[in-house]
Amino acid sequence: KMVEFAPLSVPLQRRLQTASVVQWVFSFLGLAQCCMAAFITLLFTRFWLVSALYAAWWFIDREKPSKGGRRIHAIRNSVVWRYMRDYFPITLVKTAELDPRQNYLVGFHPHGVLAAGAFLNFCTEASGFSTLFPGITPHLMMLSLWFRFPFFRDYLMSGGLVPSDKESASYVLQRPEGGNMLAIIVGGAQEALDARPGSCTLMLKNRKGFVRLAIEHGTPLVPIFSFGENDLYEQVRNPKGSWLRKIQHRLQQIMGISLPLFHARGIFQYSFGLVPYRRPICTVVGKPIPVQRKHRPSETEVDHVHQKYINELCKLFEEHKAKYNIPEDRHLEFI
Repeated sequence: KMVEFAPLSVPLQRRLQTASVVQWVFSFLGLAQCCMAAFITLLFTRFWLVSALYAAWWFIDREKPSKGGRRIHAIRNSVVWRYMRDYFPITLVKTAELDPRQNYLVGFHPHGVLAAGAFLNFCTEASGFSTLFPGITPHLMMLSLWFRFPFFRDYLMSGGLVPSDKESASYVLQRPEGGNMLAIIVGGAQEALDARPGSCTLMLKNRKGFVRLAIEHGTPLVPIFSFGENDLYEQVRNPKGSWLRKIQHRLQQIMGISLPLFHARGIFQYSFGLVPYRRPICTVVGKPIPVQRKHRPSETEVDHVHQKYINELCKLFEEHKAKYNIPEDRHLEFI
């Protein structure tokens, strides 16, 4: 005899959605430090063998992040991510088919403060990536720094994250069987410093490394724009030339990560906190741009493909902006 469960009440669903987002936010803000602290602390307790064995495993497994990682489907399909999807909500939109016999290099824009759309769409199955793009395996690049933290590196790999270096990118793009998508948040940490509601400024004018990589592997480029990504947080005013921006830029040069001073709502109140606003994100995947393979492309060839990519990204933005309440007179700005 089957047992039927009553649907969750709306207040309970809201609490679960908020809890899932809180878990995601604080996992990236503090989990790496907690993992490192736990690893070191265990060495000075009777459970020192746990850290010792992990250290041995870490050494043996040190190349794994650069070799495509180690995704765990149970984690990617966790119900937690579906609650996170419904919190905003987050939607993934396909505008063209992707051939599973090919590999693809995807440019994701904008970065936002914490790249919520990139993480949920490519590191989980909450938005139905495998259903929309059957036969395609997504990989999202992340700063190599985070893969140096014990335990945390395994958490990152479980979702399909790989280090943001050329070795990792080449491993994914040169796989002959095809069916791999490498997503790069092109603006990176520097673009996060300009992430605030209503902003359409992208750090792309001089970002050409991903284009060169696509040409070297003959991999089609796919532009992606995530509408609403910048609307999740307010940020302390930091115009270029200000003392705050100079400090943030200096810290980024030293540590490789940016430190935007952001805020939104709290867990139990809506006036101030680190929990993102409940605002919709719609990630639109554009059409593939064919790229002819060349081992050592010239600067002129890279510039030509780069300009073509910018044109397609602008076209994608202009075609869809009206659906997501972007004013008609607002256009992408590249710096």
